[in-house]
Amino acid sequence: MNAFGVSGSEEEVRDIIKKEVKKYISDIKVDKLGNLIVHKKGDQPRIMVAAHMDEIGLIIKSIDHKGRIRFSSLGGIEPLTLLGQRVHIFTKRDFINGFISLDEISNDSILHKLPDMQDLFIDTGLNKKELTELGVEIGSSLATGQRRNFNLGKKDIIAGKALDDRIGCFILIELIKKAYRFKNEIYFVFTVQEEIGLYGAKTSAYQIDPEYALVAETTSSDDMKFEPSIEIGKGPCLTIKNAESVTDKKINKWIKETAKKKDIPLQYDINDIGTTDAMTISISKGGVPSSVASVPVRNIHSAMGISHKDDIENAIILFEELLKNPIKY
Repeated sequence: MNAFGVSGSEEEVRDIIKKEVKKYISDIKVDKLGNLIVHKKGDQPRIMVAAHMDEIGLIIKSIDHKGRIRFSSLGGIEPLTLLGQRVHIFTKRDFINGFISLDEISNDSILHKLPDMQDLFIDTGLNKKELTELGVEIGSSLATGQRRNFNLGKKDIIAGKALDDRIGCFILIELIKKAYRFKNEIYFVFTVQEEIGLYGAKTSAYQIDPEYALVAETTSSDDMKFEPSIEIGKGPCLTIKNAESVTDKKINKWIKETAKKKDIPLQYDINDIGTTDAMTISISKGGVPSSVASVPVRNIHSAMGISHKDDIENAIILFEELLKNPIKY
């Protein structure tokens, strides 16, 4: 979670994952788009298991003479959540800090509307000339949030940036550590550019041509509502439908039966917004049956998400059981 890796700039995340997993599987490659593909040889069917490395972020689109930086979003971000947030601007050598601001406001200011993205700018305390000398330019990537995570209240509740989808990446890493238990051929794929268009999943699925695919993701928890449908601490979620796809019935049945057999709590995610890598994997080549198991996260797509360790652990157990007992499609 602490590493920065906005869409299109996933290098730091990829390097950390690669260093960790090469202890367990040596057949590793990085494709032209930047996906990290870890291949475990084995029997058929050939299975793809994916999680995306990238996080939501920002990219510079203009800098005025005073050094005020205007930006565009990388992924779905609600502008109101950005106001006052610390940002990290990446240069060739390091990064510099800034804060997202608005025209000066005070207690007696009147806001006629909520701020849009174009109303916000980044203040670094530097002018354009000074920023240019440091290597800050149009097209530079920005990340929000802090390079650390926290425990909230009970130690089993965690808060941090980029839980979407570093949780999924962690799940895949834990599965790779146990890969010797799986008989089948498996491609563990850490994808890029999910937040801006599911692009890494599209190209990697085309290369691999799996029999079917599983995606490790996060999903939005609404447990602060009066009548929640998805809660943290109540188990991983089986995604049945989102804004752009319906997951595969046969795989969903397999997931539900496995969870029931192993007493793994399972919630159901039926949503009218968002999508996942499973959507683009499912329409690769002649079609790839796909489904998603997600970990609930409060405040998803903000600078600080909140999740429950039990849900992560149960998701790992669920994926492990699925891969130990694969179905034939």
